[in-house]
Amino acid sequence: MTTDRQKRIGIFDSGIGGLTVLRELYRQLPNESILYFGDTARLPYGTKTTEEILQFVDEIIGWLVKSGVKMVLMACNTSSALALEKAKSKFDIPILGLIVPGANAAVEQGKRIGVIATPATAASNAYRYAILDADASVQVWQVGCPYFVPLIEQNQLHDPYTYQIAEEYLTPLIQQQIDTLVYGCTHYPYLEPILRSLLPKSVNFIDPAVYLVKVAAKKLETMNLQNFNTPKPTKFVVSASPQKFADLSLQRLGYRPVVEAISLANLLEQSISI
Repeated sequence: MTTDRQKRIGIFDSGIGGLTVLRELYRQLPNESILYFGDTARLPYGTKTTEEILQFVDEIIGWLVKSGVKMVLMACNTSSALALEKAKSKFDIPILGLIVPGANAAVEQGKRIGVIATPATAASNAYRYAILDADASVQVWQVGCPYFVPLIEQNQLHDPYTYQIAEEYLTPLIQQQIDTLVYGCTHYPYLEPILRSLLPKSVNFIDPAVYLVKVAAKKLETMNLQNFNTPKPTKFVVSASPQKFADLSLQRLGYRPVVEAISLANLLEQSISI
């Protein structure tokens, strides 16, 4: 019988962006078993309405809870910005998001903070509020970047057009002489070589995934939910295109995962054996 400690942590994103959170889980919490859901049928989230995001998150977390996870990590900044508080009030399970951990880390690193994010996350001002709440003396600039996620999901990291778009998005932040850049989307660390080539070497880069997993580790310890046994292999489930997800994951994780597809129409009716 699986004890509460041995249950999986559920994490979700619209696509492969959440793999940056998964890598941090592997690094910081190597004993934990993971259930990863990629909502590839509905990506990108960053251009969806608040109402759509709330519906997606409600469906996915409902499914994760039904599948028996012990904790949920929103490996998606758009979901964290728009749906975290509502989800926490509905589901009786620890649910953690990226915004506050990322904001707290940013104010420890700099005073002139730039945030690159999806249009929905930028429009929500979630990072601006969280950063100023952590330190009211800093300055914050946000840029919505609608093309980044599609380009990353289409594996166009080395396309000259991607460099051109990155240059366009970063120009206003360079003009403001930022000293810290926050990845306001879990996809964006994949762009780091391009971003570093465009920004001054003195700029600090903040990946909220690192700090989200640190918070998760403390929460597991506080609730006596750490797993000390050998973890089960990570289970990957997507809402569309499992082969494409597996191909992209090979580059990000160093191995090709077995990926199961589940119909969105059946998401709320089904749970899976984890």
